[in-house]
Amino acid sequence: MRRGQLSDCFEGIVVKRLSAVETSPAISHQHEFNGTMELRRLFGDDDRRNIPARFIWLGHEQEAITVEGSLSWYDARRRHPTRTEYRLYYYENEITGMMRQGDVFFLAVCRDRSAMVIITPAESTIQNQLLWLFDLDEQPEFRFTYQEIEGSHDAELDFTARYILDELGIEPAEPEANTLDTLIEKFGLVFPTTRVFSELARSSLPEVSAKDDPDAALVAWIDREEQLFRRLERRIVAERISNGFGSADDADVDGFLSFSLSVQNRRKSRAGSALENHLEAIFIAHGIRYARGVETENRNKPDFLFPGQVEYRDPEYPAERLFMLGSKSTLKDRWRQVLSEAERIDNKHLLTLEPGISENQTDEMQTKKLQLVLPRKIHTTYKPSQQNWVIDVSMFLSLVTGPQDKT
Repeated sequence: MRRGQLSDCFEGIVVKRLSAVETSPAISHQHEFNGTMELRRLFGDDDRRNIPARFIWLGHEQEAITVEGSLSWYDARRRHPTRTEYRLYYYENEITGMMRQGDVFFLAVCRDRSAMVIITPAESTIQNQLLWLFDLDEQPEFRFTYQEIEGSHDAELDFTARYILDELGIEPAEPEANTLDTLIEKFGLVFPTTRVFSELARSSLPEVSAKDDPDAALVAWIDREEQLFRRLERRIVAERISNGFGSADDADVDGFLSFSLSVQNRRKSRAGSALENHLEAIFIAHGIRYARGVETENRNKPDFLFPGQVEYRDPEYPAERLFMLGSKSTLKDRWRQVLSEAERIDNKHLLTLEPGISENQTDEMQTKKLQLVLPRKIHTTYKPSQQNWVIDVSMFLSLVTGPQDKT
């Protein structure tokens, strides 16, 4: 199931924390960085180069903001016989106007020699994810750190890496395209239900056992379903675009925007349902009693309730033998929603596929008695102090199975 390498997308990257002189017009009107050795390793020693660039701002909870622009890499002393003075100039735009002192500045050179400038708040989840993706150490200083994407730093584009690339709007090609086409051929140009797609993903990986390794199974199934969905989506979208959205003189702009929005909404809603489908298959494989999406109180419906609704509503059933599990493929700020979903259960559980969640959020989860559950493979994207607290799928199954074995 090899799915490409990070070097298929990038050649190298630098990262630094932004200083006041680089962000505040009140201190400096310059829009440039000194051409440090790290930048010279990234861009080389050309006398002058204009570089097309995509500027991306990724905040704590908001959707990404993207602006197309350019950078200028030049030697300010290119006419001097012996001296060089390289500088990187950036043109002001909406993203650069949002930069603040202490924000983290990622600058990557892509395979097509364009650049990607990514700005994130310090100590944010997306900062952690990017540091992990590019195998960079945390950047406490106001200076550039360089990383070439090769050798031990050339990560395989597994599920977690692609999760992060998706945040950047990057969708690498699928090396298994022919195999995927064979699997989805029977659907034609129509999306099947998510449950059907989830079953197809599991059946296409007969070697994966939820009984033997539920953590690995969950990631493998989700990863395969994502491949299948994106491949079918690509065919359906290509067909729709080929049919056009009106003529050049009478373009159906509203129709195009509506179609684009429907694509994005389908991706988001399908991801959450797929995760629940595969979790359900794991519970069945382990003989665990559960109820999916049943009401507790105040019209709240936790994703999973253990052992079920009957036991939950029975005042004689011990509360310490009740469990609930929220299921969210991505968290953003939505994790607080699960806190009120089962009043009888003090210590709640939430499973997510999101890598590198910030310490501020996980600290608050602990305060709110919300235990985070992550597939084992994603644990490495978290800091050591967080890894001591989060649990994996196998551990959660053990917690739930124990009380059920007593009945």
